[in-house]
Amino acid sequence: MNRSIAVRGLGTLVLCAGLGGCASVAPVPYSEMASSAYLAPDKSDASGRVPYRYSTPVDWRAYNKVILDPVVVYRGKDHQFGDMSGKDKATLAAYMQTCFADRLRGRFALVRERGPNMLRIRLTLTGAVTNTPVLGTLSRFDMAGAIYNGVQAARDGEGTMTGSVIYGVEIFDATSSRLLSAYVTKQYPAAYDIKATAGALAAATAGLDKGADALMAQLN
Repeated sequence: MNRSIAVRGLGTLVLCAGLGGCASVAPVPYSEMASSAYLAPDKSDASGRVPYRYSTPVDWRAYNKVILDPVVVYRGKDHQFGDMSGKDKATLAAYMQTCFADRLRGRFALVRERGPNMLRIRLTLTGAVTNTPVLGTLSRFDMAGAIYNGVQAARDGEGTMTGSVIYGVEIFDATSSRLLSAYVTKQYPAAYDIKATAGALAAATAGLDKGADALMAQLN
């Protein structure tokens, strides 16, 4: 097939997807997460990245230590991994553990035993979507794809044919085990993050980086 025809075909595909509001995985308040009964729609979140949240008044500055539980890969029937392999799930979980630990270490002492002035954080990986090989990158350079991704970039939306990650965060007072905050979030890279289109899990790991930064913004 002539390359110019193929590229125009890609543009048509991307444009149709954009105009038709191509299907996108939306998080749910996962039934088997411990905080599920507390989660409610977060009407203050215009971005759509955090559709469900539970919060209480907390002075985060009163905490200077944290226990980070091992990342849990969600097994409930309402998971949103699609047909993702167990190996890819394990890879994402391992990256998530390291990524969040690195961010938390910049603000808290990471510890293993409960004590005063300490948080406990549980992360649950509930879903993920992989990049579409080759087309995800090409769609940033095709004319129609560039238009659609430009619009998405302006409103911090998802780019075409790239992956994402969905997970839950539960934050407890380590001494009392009281739930202080919980939320479900969907994270993905900026629409024009070309690096995040290369590799099946690149967008999902970029999303975890953004999500870790968002958590630290909450806790600072």
